[in-house]
Amino acid sequence: MIDLTTMTARKIAEAVRRRELTAVAVAQAALERIARLNDTLHAFITVTRAEAMAAAEQVDRQVAAGRGDALPLAGVPMAIKDSFWTRGVRTTGGTKILTDFVPAEDATAVARLRAAGCVLVGKTAMHEMAYGFTSRNPHHGDCRNPWDISRIPGGSSGGNGAALATALAFATVGGDTGGSNRQPAALCGVVGVKVTYGRVSRYGGIPLSWSMDTVGPMARTVGDAAALLNVMAGHDPRDPTTRRDTVPDYVASLNGGLKGIRIGIPHDGFMALMEPEVGAAIQDALGVLKQQGASFVDVRFPTLDPVVGAHRAIIFSEAAAAHEDLIRARAAEFSDEVRPLLQSGLFLTATQYLAAQQARKKTIAAYREAWRSFDVLVTPTSPIAAPPIGVPAARLGDRDVPLVRAFLDLTLPFNLTGQPAISVPCGFTRAGLPIGLQLVGRPFDEATLFRAAAAYEAATNWHLRTPPIARLG
Repeated sequence: MIDLTTMTARKIAEAVRRRELTAVAVAQAALERIARLNDTLHAFITVTRAEAMAAAEQVDRQVAAGRGDALPLAGVPMAIKDSFWTRGVRTTGGTKILTDFVPAEDATAVARLRAAGCVLVGKTAMHEMAYGFTSRNPHHGDCRNPWDISRIPGGSSGGNGAALATALAFATVGGDTGGSNRQPAALCGVVGVKVTYGRVSRYGGIPLSWSMDTVGPMARTVGDAAALLNVMAGHDPRDPTTRRDTVPDYVASLNGGLKGIRIGIPHDGFMALMEPEVGAAIQDALGVLKQQGASFVDVRFPTLDPVVGAHRAIIFSEAAAAHEDLIRARAAEFSDEVRPLLQSGLFLTATQYLAAQQARKKTIAAYREAWRSFDVLVTPTSPIAAPPIGVPAARLGDRDVPLVRAFLDLTLPFNLTGQPAISVPCGFTRAGLPIGLQLVGRPFDEATLFRAAAAYEAATNWHLRTPPIARLG
């Protein structure tokens, strides 16, 4: 039997192309693990067994016919956040309203991954409408953290994080509008990428905020994430926000090392309040980065409160505009948590929305100026490890901070500015909960982020750990 817990997406693809493994055998192993673990984790809303086996057989036929070189991700089990269209497979958005919606085509990112050889094994659990950070869901079940099933996996792409950590999938597509790829990556001990706005097509994704939504990979390693982005990125005429320039080879950037890289260390809200164990892990990570040849630059940013306020006004307004018909006609079918968030945008004025956009422009200008002195900013992804399900606040310093602020304050600024960011594992608490390190770069400079993240990953072994429940599968 294949031990998937020791595998990566790139290793699977290489073995399938060399015919050392078959895509069918890999798909069967992943589906068997899903069958054993999903009732506990609720990582999947829909499992696509028949579709997976048919796709795996097709991959094996292509490899046997000598066309394996055209499949950089041959046979890699893929899970898609349930907010992205999948041809012939329902896409619920984590809602009751869309429970029976079956798209006639794939989202662009999904189609590109399928063409590269990925095998869809299912649609993953998420916070309803991607409008939250816990992945608790009254319609399709609460997703649970594989390191401690009494705790949240983060959100809104919580199912991706849980599936990757337990080797149920090796390639996932998620959306990040305020931290929805990075937070579950941090809380589940995997890698999550928030791409530059315009790097990956948003076509075929259920919208939340048109001016901040991004589509990006989550994976088990930095190298896997780079390989996925190589396939996903690039212009799409169906999404006019996508760039037309040539996409770099992100895998080629992985071995660049840290010499010559200037790391920005913020001395303000980004580092102000953390759980002590998170703070210690971040300091250790900075030590590793320095040992690998990076230099450090002290940075100070404007206070986070206006940034958070602008992000909130924009996302509330744009989410309400995107879903106004459903809000007015079927509001009762949304959960008690998400309904008021969607409705609140109906009461914001155009003046308030435009004021938030003006604040956004000022933030972008301030951050752009700051980046002149360094290449990559380093912060915690989250100031806390995964909290128990149902806990509303985190104790940071001498005060209780609402979870929405604890989780999003360190990630959402870069959705507002459109910059790329990546979360990588950088430690564990004494209770065995993962801690994430966030690296942030200049717009469309994901290559430098992958270079820095890969150097850190190669110097540590945090990414090699798997939760005990994974070994039960």
